[in-house]
Parts: sequence; structure tokens; C-alpha cells
Amino acid sequence: MNRLLNFKQLHGVLIGHKHPRLVETLSDVYSTKVKSNIPGCSLLSLAFGFLLLYPQIAKAQTNIGLRVIVNSNQDGPVQAEDKLTLREAIEIVNGTLPVDKLSSAQKAQVQPLTTNPNSHIEFNLDAGATTIALQKELPALITPGLVIDGTTQTGYNAGYSETAEIAIPTPVVAITSAAHKEVYRGLTVAADGVTIRGLSLYGFSAFPQKQLVGSLQVIDGPKDVTLTSPPGDILISHRLPPPNTTQQQPPNSDFAFGKKDIPPKNIVIEDNWLGIPPSPPSPLPPSSAFGVYVFNSTGTTIRRNRIYNHTGSGIITSVRAENTQVTENIIVGNGINGMPDGVHLEGVVTNSQIKGNLICANDGAGVYLFKPEGKVQIQDNQITYNGRRLRSAAVYLMGSDHQVTGNQIRYQTGSGVVVSAFPGSIRNTIENNQFSGLEGLSIDLNTQQNLDVSDFQRGDGPNPKRNSPNRRLETGNAAINAPEFTAKEFTSFNGQLQVVGKADPGSVVQIYRVTEKGDYGPLSEPLGSVAVDAQGRFATSVNINVGEQISAIATDPKYGTSESAANATIFSYDRTPPLPPRPIPPIPQCTTAPQPQAPQPTPIPNEPLRIQVPRNIHFALDKANLSPTSAAVLDRVVNVLRSIPVIVVEIQGHTDPRASEAYNLDLGKRRAISVRNYLLQHGIAPERLTIRSFGERKLKAPGNLRVDYARDRRVELLFQDIRGLELTIEEQEDDLQIEHSTK
Repeated sequence: MNRLLNFKQLHGVLIGHKHPRLVETLSDVYSTKVKSNIPGCSLLSLAFGFLLLYPQIAKAQTNIGLRVIVNSNQDGPVQAEDKLTLREAIEIVNGTLPVDKLSSAQKAQVQPLTTNPNSHIEFNLDAGATTIALQKELPALITPGLVIDGTTQTGYNAGYSETAEIAIPTPVVAITSAAHKEVYRGLTVAADGVTIRGLSLYGFSAFPQKQLVGSLQVIDGPKDVTLTSPPGDILISHRLPPPNTTQQQPPNSDFAFGKKDIPPKNIVIEDNWLGIPPSPPSPLPPSSAFGVYVFNSTGTTIRRNRIYNHTGSGIITSVRAENTQVTENIIVGNGINGMPDGVHLEGVVTNSQIKGNLICANDGAGVYLFKPEGKVQIQDNQITYNGRRLRSAAVYLMGSDHQVTGNQIRYQTGSGVVVSAFPGSIRNTIENNQFSGLEGLSIDLNTQQNLDVSDFQRGDGPNPKRNSPNRRLETGNAAINAPEFTAKEFTSFNGQLQVVGKADPGSVVQIYRVTEKGDYGPLSEPLGSVAVDAQGRFATSVNINVGEQISAIATDPKYGTSESAANATIFSYDRTPPLPPRPIPPIPQCTTAPQPQAPQPTPIPNEPLRIQVPRNIHFALDKANLSPTSAAVLDRVVNVLRSIPVIVVEIQGHTDPRASEAYNLDLGKRRAISVRNYLLQHGIAPERLTIRSFGERKLKAPGNLRVDYARDRRVELLFQDIRGLELTIEEQEDDLQIEHSTK
């Protein structure tokens, strides 16, 4: 009896110490030893020995993980109740919530993993109650090796994917912010080896700013929180408090972080849906700021996630992100209002890799490298239909020694790959890619002579032949010259073609088939490579069809890859007629459903369509927000676009002439963005929508009456059937907003 009392006294002291694993260990000692023949004093000495050896015991206990099962979708203060919340589960594995503080029912959801040192948070939520709406930010994940596993929830089907291109199962458990609650982040990772899988996270950002206009409350734009507290679905950084991002810079002697700000290593983010709920409604919920924000980490792996619908980039790095692996993700429709790129890498990113992803319909570049430190490999990606809001290159490179290889780059509102002139960018290799549907060059080496912002986003066009040593210093990839064919026309003999030309000595020339008409590419399909001799000459044979064109690029290991050669056309020696032109490809879709589950679409007749849909949306003076009447007009547009999926739309913003040209161009863009975002929120795929601003350049009614100005303040919708069928569109003025007279 004395033995039991002494142990209970000590147990009470340890409970006061608030370390649940130590308490659990002593409880095990009691249960196994108290029944044995150990004297009371010996057991007491043993117990006090635990106290004296507490640091060693605590360290040893890291080899025993916990399995914590979340069975409540509620969020609020930590308290003893019938079920266990996600907030409580995180605090338990973090060691900030002692197990003895839980109710009996909650304790039943916590089990030791004696054979596994890594703690697991799993889910057993009631059917129909699988969305966790957070009241405030969750505690950071500070337990090394922690796994948060949404695939454990009943109903999760690992064998089914809604997307045929990359298989990513639909999550069941969703984590979002509660209605009318401003929650910046979903999950914050601050420990080594953390894994997050099988979850949906969305709706994490700051509230938009609002203002009153008359009796209406108008959303003015998102509040800027990115400077002080990185927002988004998942943030990876060193231990809290959150870093001050106003001082971010690569590590050096002036680095803003201290020695304690150690980047967590080997984080894994896999099989999640970020930015969208498991069953996306129409309209979609509020967008998160970013998908995955790697602020300070090394060895992060981001694989097989669907990353959609963010106001900023889908994936962004900041200060440190060495060896970041971005593989097999579907990254669609990001950059709606802020940083526009699908993947935006900056900071220390050496040995990072972007491989096997589908990067589609983002508002800016598919991949944007902004003053990175270190080299990045961009390989085997489908980079399609980006630049929906800001016309830009599919891949934009700053820095040196990057590799862009084996990608399919299609339907871009700018160039395929741009190599910036700032900072000095050299030895960037761009080979074995396939380009089509570009509004710029396949490869564009920018020069410092062209300093407009669009030059650095979209490219500045074909460079002249290098004519001075300075061009190597002021042009991307050291101004390596594009190859030159000896003729603009080559003759094919029995399907074989001998290609002859010149290029920089020491380089390797890669010949490409060109299937679209143009002067420079696009580089449709690589046909073969040939080394350039010391005199700058090359010659090789390729298989090519009569009537097609060829182009070429040169790569020098000292300088990188060149722009493409001017196209040459292939003729037959016996004037054999050329093959018929290749068919026009179908409308690009970011993703499609797997064939076994996809219903067969109803054939649409190839005849002119008369679409009862409005062409114009009108705006009030100096405003870019939609009126209720304009929203009702756009609902008619939504219905038509849903019913006829082969229609794409260019959204053109216009203004009246009563301001500066620069101001009106910006106002026209904001109006176009408002219309585009409304259509996105109502389920229209981003790859079908492109925006452009004309400002005051294309007035609808050149007069100076108030009604004329009201007609000028508009967005015009240019509908196009991608099969080339004729469309008939109706005008409308139901939402015309005529300003009040000042008299």
C-alpha cells in the first residue's frame, strides 16, 4: 500500500510537469512493476531516477510516436469533451496538450506507436461532417516526422481519380476557414520530415477590403498580407513566430534570420487538393492566397497535388528552398488577382526540379524563376494555355545553368521560353521541347536594349546577329547566335533531306520540324542533332514531309541555347504535291475525366450557331465592379458557355475617353478581370478565357453625351467556336449605367 501511495505522489508531481510521454512511461512502470516484488523504497528511487534523467528520457521517448484520431469536425477552444478536434490532435503531438487533460472519450482516440517513432494524425469523421471550418489559425506542426493523413478517412478511394492526365484521388476531409473568419493559413510546417497527404485545403487568405458606394458594399480588392505574414493553404518555414517577409533575401552576412531559424528538412506534400473543396460548388468558395508557400525549407517534395484557384501563385518559394522537388502536380487557374504564375521560384533554389507536371491556364507564366540562386531543372512538363491575364512566356528564366528539356509548351500568349538579360543569365539549356500555338518565339533571349516590362515577360523578338563583344554581356545566354540555313528552301529526295547551315563553332545544332506557318518556328518536333565544326558549318540528313518547314537551335556548353533559326521550306525534287495540312487541334482542356467514367459528349452539329448571349457588360463611371444587373447578364453568358464547351472567349476591357491613356488602360484591365473572375467563380474553365485591355482606344460611341460615355464603359466578349463555325451574337444595354447630370 505504501508502495502505491508513494508512486501516486510522484505521478502527481510528474503530471504537474505536463509532459504526457513521461507520464505515460511512468504509468507503464507502475503497471508492470507494482505487482512485482520490488520494495517501496526501490520503486520510489526508480521513479525519482526518471526525474533526474528527464532530459535523456524525453529524448528516448522521441522513438515512440502517437496515433491520434480526429473524430470531430468542430474547432474552438481546447477542452475535455466527447470528441477530439484537429486543433487538439496537433497540440497533443506537439506536446502542448497533456493526455491527462483529455476526457475519457478523447483519451480513447490517442494510442502509442511503440514500433514507429513518427506520430500520425488520422481521421474518423462522421459522414456528412468531413469539412473542418477553422475559427483561427492552427498551431504550427513542430513534431519531426509527423504524418497528417486524410487517406485514413472512411470513403477515401485511392483507386479513383477525376483526372486522366495525372491520377490524384479525391480527398474526403477538407480544412477551410469558418464563415466570416479571417484565417491566413491552413497548415504551417516547422519541423523536419512532416508529411501532409490526402486533404483538401482552401479559403485561406485575408478578407478583401470593402467600401460603400451609395447603398452597395463593393469589394475593392484583396488586403495585402503577404509582406508580414505569408498566407496560403500550406506554409513551410522555421519555427514561429512567423518570419518577417519584408526582409527576405538569400542567406548571407546580412541575412535577416538568426541561428535559431533553422529550415525544416524533407517535407512531403502529396495527394492533396489545394484551393478547391472535394466537391467544388458554383460559385466557388473564396480563393486562398497561395497553394504551397516554401518560405524557408530544404528538400521539400510537392507531388501529385491538384493546386487550383489561388489569387497568387500555386507554388511559391521565397528565401530558401534548396532541392525542392515539384513532381506530377496539376497546377491550374492560379494568379487570379496577385502574383500570376503557376510556379514562382525565387531565393536559394539550387538543385530544385519541376518535373512531370501539368501546368495550365494560370494567369501569368507557367514557371517563373525570379532572381534565383542556384540551378533548376524543368523537365517533361505539360505547360499549356498560360498567360490568361498577363500575356507572358510559358517559362521565364532568370539566372544561370537551368535546364528546360522534354516539355510540351502549347497555346501561350507570349513566347515559349524567355531567358532574361537581368541579372546576367547564361548557360541555360533548352532542348528537346515541343512548342505550338505561341504568340512569340519558341526561345527568346532578351537583350538589355529592350527594357519594357512586356519584353521581360513575353520576350523581345528575334535578336540580330551578334556584332560586338558587348552583346554577350547584355543578352540572355550570352547572345549565342541562332543557326542559319544556307537556303530558305530545301529539296527532298525520296523523303530524305540534306540540311546544311552554319552556327557558332563548338555548338550542337538540333533540327526541328515546324508544323505551323511562320517565320521562326514554332519548334514542333525535334528531328535530330549535329555537331558544328571549327569553321562553323553543319550538315545532316532528316526525314521530313514535302511542304513542311524546318528550324533549328544551337547549344554551346559555355553559353547555353540560342533562339531558333529562320524557317526553311521543303520541296520535292520531282515536285510531288505536299501532304494535306494537319488538322486543327481541339480546344485545349487542362484536364479530362478518365475514359471509363466519362460520359460520351453529345455531338454538336457543324452548322452556324445563333447564340442568344450578350456581347457587352457595362460599368459605372470610373468603376470596375459588377452591378447586380450586370451580374444577371453574365449569368446568361455562363449558361451558354456551359452548354457549348467548344466556345472560347476573349474578354476586352474598354473605357470612356475622360482620363489619361495609361489610367484608362489599367481601368479597362480591371473591368476585364472582374468579368473573367465572375465566369471563373461560376465554373467556366480558365483555359477558355483570355483578357485584354484597350482602354479608350476603341470607343463604342464617339460622341460626348452621357449615354455615349456609358456605352464606352464596357467589357466586350469576343466568342469563338474553335471549329471555325460562324457565331451570331446579340447586343444588350440592359445594364447601361448613365451617370447623373451635374447640372
